[in-house]
This record gives sequence, structure tokens and C-alpha cells, in this order.
Amino acid sequence: MDDDIKRVVVKVGTNVLTNKDNRILGPVLRELVRQIAVLYERDVMVVLVSSGSAIAGKEVLGKMSITDKSIRRQVYSAVGQPRMMRHYYSLFHDYGMRCAQVLATKRDFDPGKHRENMINCYEGLLSEGIVPIANEDDAVSITMSMFTDNDELASLVAELIDADRLIILSDTDGLYTGHPDDKDSIKINEVSFNQDVEQYVKASGKKEGEGRGGMASKLRIAKGTAQKDIPTYIANGKRENVIVDILDNKEVGTKFIH
Repeated sequence: MDDDIKRVVVKVGTNVLTNKDNRILGPVLRELVRQIAVLYERDVMVVLVSSGSAIAGKEVLGKMSITDKSIRRQVYSAVGQPRMMRHYYSLFHDYGMRCAQVLATKRDFDPGKHRENMINCYEGLLSEGIVPIANEDDAVSITMSMFTDNDELASLVAELIDADRLIILSDTDGLYTGHPDDKDSIKINEVSFNQDVEQYVKASGKKEGEGRGGMASKLRIAKGTAQKDIPTYIANGKRENVIVDILDNKEVGTKFIH
């Protein structure tokens, strides 16, 4: 691992954290926390941007009578947030580590007092060795205050804390020249921020699951973050040791560079 890597933002999507029945996968959460513990042993601080709260809320509430989609998402997320944090709290506790929840809306990243407060919060948590777990404040984040998805939130957090790497974990091994299941498709190992690869997203024809952020969004966010001199990766979050392997410079996922 490069000695210059001190701060990493890891975003894990809904499609990584859930199975085909849209239930939270405990083993995936445990593997994620195990890798973060490994990084902390190497003095690398991690901010985890975690999806999954809405799915966790659905597990508790099941079907609701609320017909408004936005309100339904608010309720599912409000119920699911503490459930996700209970999972994370317990798993980090097993490694003698502490975690904290940091909720935000897009407005919190605008220049001014809110942004300063966000910086102070993250710096305070990281200085105490506490793992910040970031998510959109779905209970109040509607329309203009919403992020496009948690990929956008992860990019903004990476810029906010001056991260050395951003790792976006999805349910695919990276960016391919076609559909990942097509034997003729080739995984692209490295992409420059100004390289035209958008046509490969259309060629992949990959359907997205429960999460809001598809590959087109991930590509846009990855290129935009790389342009800010933060190397960014898209990789398979269900691959064992994926985060550690990326930071150990193994050929994993697709790397986006300036």
C-alpha cells in the first residue's frame, strides 16, 4: 500500500448489501467491517458511505398503506437507519472500534456555516479514530436537497475530507466494454477523466436493482472525482478483500485517474 494513502472514502451500494429477495446480507457487512479494521491497523482512516436504510426499513415494516413514493421512502429510511447503525455498531464493536452516523442533505455541502460544521464533525470523528458512516438524511431530504444518489454523496465527502482515494462498491467488477456476462466483453482497468467511455455503459445493457445510482451515474461521479485529483475505483463489493486489494495496488475493478 502506498504510504501517501491516509484517508479513504468507501461507498457501498444497496445491490451489494442485499440479496435477490432484497434482504440485508450479514456476511457482506461483516466482510466490509473486517476490511476497514485492517485499514485502521495500517493507520488508514475510512469514511463509509452506506446505502441500505430503505431496504432495512422494508424488512421491519413490510408493505405500507402510504401511496406517495417520496413519503414512503422517508418512512422506510427513518425506520431503517437505526437498524443499519445497530448492525454496524455491533460489528465494529467486535473489532474494538467505534462508529458514528453522519446524515446530510445536499445543502450541507454548500459554502458557508453548514459546510464548516460538516468539516469539523468529520475531522473530530477521524481524529478520535471513530469511523464515520455517512448517508443521506432521507427523512428530510426531498427534491432540491436530495443527492442524485449515494455515489454523489461519497464524492462530496471525499472532497470535503481531502481523501486520497474513493472506492465505489457495486455488484459488478468494474466498467466493461459490453454486458459483464458477455464472453466478448473486456473489463477496462484504467480510465482517464477525459476519456470517452460512456458508450460502454449503454452497450452493457445492465439492469439496476433497488439502488438509485446506476453505472451511468457511477461513471459520471468517478470521472468527476478523478478530475479533482482523487483516484476513484468502481469494483465488486461482494468480492473478498476487495478494498484492501485495491489499496495494495492489485488489478481490481476499474481505476479512474486525472
